[in-house]
Amino acid sequence: MKKYFNLFDLSQRVDYKTEVLSGLTVAMALIPEAVAFALIAGLSPLTGLYAAFVMGLITSILGGRPGMISGATGAVAVVLVTLAASHGVEYIFATVILAGLIQMSAGFLRLGKLMRLVPHPVIFGFVNGLAIIIFMSQLDQFKGPSGEWLTGSDMYIFLGFVLLTMFVIWGLPKISKAVPASLIAILLVFGIVVWFGIDTKTVGDMASIQGGFPPFHLPEVPVNLETLGVIFPYAIIMAGVGLIESLLTLNIIDEITETRGRGNKEAVAQGAANILSGLFSGMGGCAMIGQSLINISAGARARLSGIVASVMLLVFIMFGANLIEKMPMAALTGLMIMVAIGTFEWASLRTVNKMPKSDIFVMVLVTLVTAVLHNLALAVLIGVVIAALVFAWDNAKRIRARKRIDENGVKHYEIYGPLFFGSVSVFNEKFDVLNDPDEVIIDFAESRVVDMSAIEALNKITERYQKVGKKIHLKHLSADCRNLLKNAEDIIDVNVVEDPKYKLVVDDLS
Repeated sequence: MKKYFNLFDLSQRVDYKTEVLSGLTVAMALIPEAVAFALIAGLSPLTGLYAAFVMGLITSILGGRPGMISGATGAVAVVLVTLAASHGVEYIFATVILAGLIQMSAGFLRLGKLMRLVPHPVIFGFVNGLAIIIFMSQLDQFKGPSGEWLTGSDMYIFLGFVLLTMFVIWGLPKISKAVPASLIAILLVFGIVVWFGIDTKTVGDMASIQGGFPPFHLPEVPVNLETLGVIFPYAIIMAGVGLIESLLTLNIIDEITETRGRGNKEAVAQGAANILSGLFSGMGGCAMIGQSLINISAGARARLSGIVASVMLLVFIMFGANLIEKMPMAALTGLMIMVAIGTFEWASLRTVNKMPKSDIFVMVLVTLVTAVLHNLALAVLIGVVIAALVFAWDNAKRIRARKRIDENGVKHYEIYGPLFFGSVSVFNEKFDVLNDPDEVIIDFAESRVVDMSAIEALNKITERYQKVGKKIHLKHLSADCRNLLKNAEDIIDVNVVEDPKYKLVVDDLS
């Protein structure tokens, strides 16, 4: 009989053993990632490790998605690398704090709902591109200190351990899921290397992870507008990249677990974590899809796993560095390759022939931008813009007008489809002003006047009928459209009988 313990979330049952073991696995996987991303940004390894600890702990406790892991990420490192080179680490800490404040503001303003604007093909492209990035980043582990590819026995040993790790992670769950397969794989490879004294790449070959508790440190930068002018552009980009990656990761974990996270709460937690990361000598970060998938695939579903991962990471830094530095990189490389394979949306390939060509184009484009440029925010932004333009183009062609003349000689135009900037031209072509009878009714019961371009189109069509001395009625307009038309009430006769009541969708508190 499993024992369950509720931690911070009364609605979430926690399997103690699974959460602890999963957290331990994630902690070991976090170390090389955090070190690598810190080095990419031109910072010391400890700034990445401290960021992973603080980000992981705070977001696990306060975040809107139990089971999701945050830490130092490559997306943030790429943003900060130029600032680190030009102004140094103190400006990095100040930037991280400011980015955190921006993210908290976004959460309080409930801007997390903007993720609804990200269509599924963009998410597919983002995930596939990220899987390619994770896989490609592991190829560096097959190289030596000088950047040359491993050869001979070194390559065979490293590749053998990578394949062994992948085989255990793939095969063990088919036999038993009592213990996370990834943890068993890491311990097995570690045991073989230590027992037989095999010479292979280890975590210690990257950098030392020995350190103490993250020191509290106020950034030593001038507090003036000049400093703000330097750090603000980096802070706003970091905040945006962090939120996009975190909220997309949240959506992906939602789909896997068939539960619903809280985007705005996660934004606030990410902001708070970045503020504390900057105050405790960390480089900041955001959600990590690779480590989150390791955690979820191991069976973790609650906050405890993330807390265990961050606490154990700090324990490794303070007390277990000598042991962890002996961990074979082949085991962690095999683990991350399996993460890349699991991250890729293989279903998107099987449905290519069934998807609209526009969706396929958006998905492939986002994948390429993500994989080639490593710019996640830009990839998502491009995808959303193109998807929006395609949507507007498709809907612009869908406006229709059914025409009839009733027994009183009044001509009716029954409009179908949305009237907006893209469909205005087609809408104007529907009317035969000169040959129409003296009285015309345009019925919007099956249509919706969307924007100011549509309002202007209604103004112009009524003016055209007025110039030839004909009367026009606009029927079944919504209340908000009638308010917009108020300035044109002298020439527009709005029939309010049987007008539908349009209501806005109200967001919940999440």
